[in-house]
Amino acid sequence: MKKYSYSIVRVGNEYVVQANEKSVLKFASRRKAAKLVNDAAELLDSQPAPPTSPELHAEPSIARDPSEVS
Repeated sequence: MKKYSYSIVRVGNEYVVQANEKSVLKFASRRKAAKLVNDAAELLDSQPAPPTSPELHAEPSIARDPSEVS
């Protein structure tokens, strides 16, 4: 599961919530921006990790498929 790094940046009179340095939302209130970051982190932490397939971790192979060898 990908970990996100959240930050809140003040831009003029607004607060921009960033996830992995990408701007996500703007808020007029720092308190609301902080609540969003907290809620998002809790939701992501509560999700079970997706199942991983053994094929995803297998080393790439350049061997020929025996059914195709003539």
